[in-house]
Amino acid sequence: MACAHSARPPDFLPGTGPEFEQLPRPAAIGDSDSTPRCNRTHRLPTLTTRHTRAHHVGPQLPAVPRKALGSSNCRRPPLAALSRSAQFSTTAARDAAPKAPSGGSDNKQGHIRSGKRMVLAKFKKDKPIEKGRSPAPGERKALRKRITLSNDNAIAVPWLSDLTAADLADPANAAKIMALPVEVQDQLRASEAFKPTQCWGMFRKPSLLVREETVDLANRMQASVDKKQTLRLVVTGDKLTGKSHMLLQAMAHAFINDWVVIHLPEAQDLTTACTEYSPIPNTDPVQYMQPVYVLKLIQAIKKANEKVLSKTYTVTAHPELPQNIGANTTLLTLLNAAKEPDAAWPVFQAFWNELTSTKAIGRPPILFSLDGLAHIMKISDYRSPSYELIHSHDLALIRLFTDVLGGSAQFPAGGAVLAATSRNNAPRNPSMELALSQREAEQTEGAEVPKKDPFLRTYDDRSEAVLRAVQVLRLKGISKREARGLMEYWAASGMLRASVDDKAVTEKWTLAGSGVLGEMERATLLTMRL
Repeated sequence: MACAHSARPPDFLPGTGPEFEQLPRPAAIGDSDSTPRCNRTHRLPTLTTRHTRAHHVGPQLPAVPRKALGSSNCRRPPLAALSRSAQFSTTAARDAAPKAPSGGSDNKQGHIRSGKRMVLAKFKKDKPIEKGRSPAPGERKALRKRITLSNDNAIAVPWLSDLTAADLADPANAAKIMALPVEVQDQLRASEAFKPTQCWGMFRKPSLLVREETVDLANRMQASVDKKQTLRLVVTGDKLTGKSHMLLQAMAHAFINDWVVIHLPEAQDLTTACTEYSPIPNTDPVQYMQPVYVLKLIQAIKKANEKVLSKTYTVTAHPELPQNIGANTTLLTLLNAAKEPDAAWPVFQAFWNELTSTKAIGRPPILFSLDGLAHIMKISDYRSPSYELIHSHDLALIRLFTDVLGGSAQFPAGGAVLAATSRNNAPRNPSMELALSQREAEQTEGAEVPKKDPFLRTYDDRSEAVLRAVQVLRLKGISKREARGLMEYWAASGMLRASVDDKAVTEKWTLAGSGVLGEMERATLLTMRL
């Protein structure tokens, strides 16, 4: 019987030689006397790497001498001999997976150390910028328009007296400083008469410089009430001459004398398409109302004129309003009917009709003022449903103002309508400039009246018609006497640390461009070193 192991090559068995010939032959598994025998030499199978990995046999088996296997009994080695461990093996170390580099898991090559690679700037990731809390809606505007009316660190001026009803109309008070009463401060704040660019927060309490123009304007206002007429006046002048400040003084005089004051603080808010608008039904030509702005205006009127409106009563009933308003109802109750923007314009129209009614007796005088006249003397930024630009005079609230300013409407109990121009933020308006220069020349004897430029085609006929019968008050620099009174007040408040004499007054008056009020504040207060 042929043996299956005879096909192996003779030199396949490891560990052959004379030193292995005396070893005994290992007994095969299942060996018995009945097993067939062969006389050929047999070799044990060599354990390969595959056997070691698959069966985890371990190290190789020790070699068996060839002569010991060449006996007549051909038997296989026992399993105990196959599982016997060798003293040394390199199989596990050779087949083990390579170790990860110590520099980091993202480094694929172990010989490259992390942190030593050059990274170009264009491949670097921008570090996240830590941003603070974003401002709430309206927070920036509130901070920009914040008004501070007192400074506790300023010295209280002992000789400063509060303003009374007849002080601004008294020529003896020219070049004096008068303090605003607390009640008038609240009324002016509610009407937004104070400007953030004015230096109210540098002194102990807000005060006014009584100028010669202030006395003149107060006397004109008082004369209009005595004659039951309406004063129509435009305050103009160069930049920083105190035009908005003059409007504030007129409003203070009106509040002290129990007038009803309606003030439009910024005309550009009505014409720059920044507030909602809608057409008014049954109007020809079509007019447009601005309900959100009118609601805000109604709230300001209520807060500023509460004392006067609570004593003034309606003449007719107004059942068309959201709240049924009957006759003999206070005007304050009438204004309280405006709770939502949708009802703001009907309520304001009813309020205006009651103020200008000729049937009522004992109506208070009215002051209607506006700052930034150039914005309403042009075509606005609003558009009609046919996408055509709307003229500013087609906006209903501006139409009320221009009708009184142009003379189409009158105040039964007398009053004044005042408008102030602006040089800081105003569009170029040749029609308004020409009309004001013509009215100013007509007020001066012997002055030549300017004429239109025949080559300019941007004149606005509607603006010229409104300004055809107005009076013009041009503001210039203050006199040296007024400058001295102003600087003495600054020194008494501790804001001017210098002696006030003729030399110092002349120096500051000259540096301010012959007494320009805003330039004097800039040259004296805003450049001092404490």
